[in-house]
Amino acid sequence: MQPAVTAALTRALFEEWAERGYAALSLENVARRAGVGKAALYRRWRSKGDMAGDCLAAVGITITEVEDTGSLRGDVRALLFAIRRVLRHPLVRRILPDVHAEIARSPDLRAAVRPFQARRREQVRLVVDRAIARGELAPSVDHALAADLIGAPIYWRQIVTGGRADGRYVETLATAVAAAIEATGPATPER
Repeated sequence: MQPAVTAALTRALFEEWAERGYAALSLENVARRAGVGKAALYRRWRSKGDMAGDCLAAVGITITEVEDTGSLRGDVRALLFAIRRVLRHPLVRRILPDVHAEIARSPDLRAAVRPFQARRREQVRLVVDRAIARGELAPSVDHALAADLIGAPIYWRQIVTGGRADGRYVETLATAVAAAIEATGPATPER
């Protein structure tokens, strides 16, 4: 398959999604916007949910990967800055609220998004496990709560309230989140 066509289709998906929302998203319109025939799209994905899941996974995980900085606070800081970068993108700002609204209504989107969300949470698990290995955290730290603590505040600030997350905010948040993770006790079951 031609990578340029896949890239054009991916770009077109996100542009259509931002304009129309997932419920009104048409794969035919995505193909038209990408300047390719429907067959090119359907050779890659058999449904809207498949395409959404693959495209989210392709762009969403690698852009928030962070290297080991040597400390929990440093890793949290790096992850928060990476998340902030993603959340600042105009298409992301328009699509994410729709994703969270639609996963309650659309089983195919929910099935497509859950693995992506699990992989993002796995990135936090790696950060936490590195901190445990360095002796910064107890082995009983709550990984699920750590993932919630890292992602939720900056998402809320930038996407839900439309607030700014400048460097000072991210630095302060990194310190607060690292301290909160250190304070978590034994793991609680994830629901």
